Amino acid sequence: MQKLDFGEGDRIRIKKETDSGVVVYEGIVMPTASRNIVIKLDSGYNIGIRPENVEMEVIARLGVKEAIKREEIKGEKREKNLPLLSILSTGGTIASKVDYRTGAVSPQFSTEDILEAIPELGAIAKIKGKVVYSILSENMRAEYWRKLAAEVYNEIKDGAEGIIVTHGTDTMGYTAAALSFMVRTPVPVVLVGSQRSSDRPSSDATMNALSAAKVAACSDLAEVVVVMHGSTSDDYCYIHRGTNVRKMHTSARDAFQSVNETPIGAVYYDASDIDRIRIVFSSPYKKRGEHELELRNKLEENCTLIKFYPGADPAILNFFVDQGYKGIVLEGTGLGHVSAEWIPSVARAVKRGVPVVMTSQCLYGTICDRVYDTGRDLLHAGIIEGEDMLPETALVKLMWVLGQTTDMVEVRQLMHENIAGEIKGRRVIEGSI
Repeated sequence: MQKLDFGEGDRIRIKKETDSGVVVYEGIVMPTASRNIVIKLDSGYNIGIRPENVEMEVIARLGVKEAIKREEIKGEKREKNLPLLSILSTGGTIASKVDYRTGAVSPQFSTEDILEAIPELGAIAKIKGKVVYSILSENMRAEYWRKLAAEVYNEIKDGAEGIIVTHGTDTMGYTAAALSFMVRTPVPVVLVGSQRSSDRPSSDATMNALSAAKVAACSDLAEVVVVMHGSTSDDYCYIHRGTNVRKMHTSARDAFQSVNETPIGAVYYDASDIDRIRIVFSSPYKKRGEHELELRNKLEENCTLIKFYPGADPAILNFFVDQGYKGIVLEGTGLGHVSAEWIPSVARAVKRGVPVVMTSQCLYGTICDRVYDTGRDLLHAGIIEGEDMLPETALVKLMWVLGQTTDMVEVRQLMHENIAGEIKGRRVIEGSI
């Protein structure tokens, strides 16, 4: 590689002598931990070739170094006028690549690596970056949200005109909700991830990252949002409010959907020209300057989310109360129900000063415990209706509320208050009378 002066990302042609004759391979140079040359064929498959008895030629220099040079030249004239964005990396697939020793995907990209992988970001904004965590998102926890919120706050305080948080997709909805409650922001705070790592042929990382950068740098939004693919093609991303978004598919590019509301807007992508990427808003949103910057990152971490199922033993609820948990969210059925035998346990928890919030497994629609006897009995027992909040959003909100107050009256009031767009209220379903 050094002799021919090619590197990762360059396209090369290799001629190798075999017992059956000369075989020609052509593809993109990939990273490798071995002495073999690894290239990605046009079919998408990777092959490793021993460097002995081969002839190699560079067909096109498409690698990282060349891309950075092109973007630096292109951006020289506009660098002074570009907004300042801060990228805070927490890990996840967008900050991962294949470990060619094992074949597994692991979070090992730094912020600088992301910029090398997607140099076009430098044409949208002046970028500063920081690695806050380098974890897969299943390892995220409440104490990490608190630190991340403080990092977001400090970056905005230090002059960042927009924030991008790279995050694993599996728990991104939780983190987006947590930041929505903990940081009152005067600038865009955009969470972004990818379903496939940056070095895979079908990766969605580049489009998602560039769309997120456009929202963070070029829009007048001032909320916490998630920007991810809106379809399975590379045509547009949706802008989802941080308290109403959920990952609805394990692996599809368009896995993220807004629940109980439409996306705030969309980013229409143009791979041929970054300047032609368009943002179109379709719903009301908070705008730059509407709020002063404020950090409210106290959380009561000792809360839990319990999913009710037919035949579930109320001892489950009693266990968490007896273990000293400070708040409980129930994911009930339909309008917000559990079996009648759970009602005494709910009343017991409330009497012990543990707020119990009811949400629905249906996800769409709102809680209403005034329709059936079970619901009325739950209200009498002291249940707090979770309105139309997602169960995970209700959990994060309850953690945040209990971080602000332990007074049960105030807890109930705050849980019913629309703080960050998490409660939408009564809606008319399209097509209904």
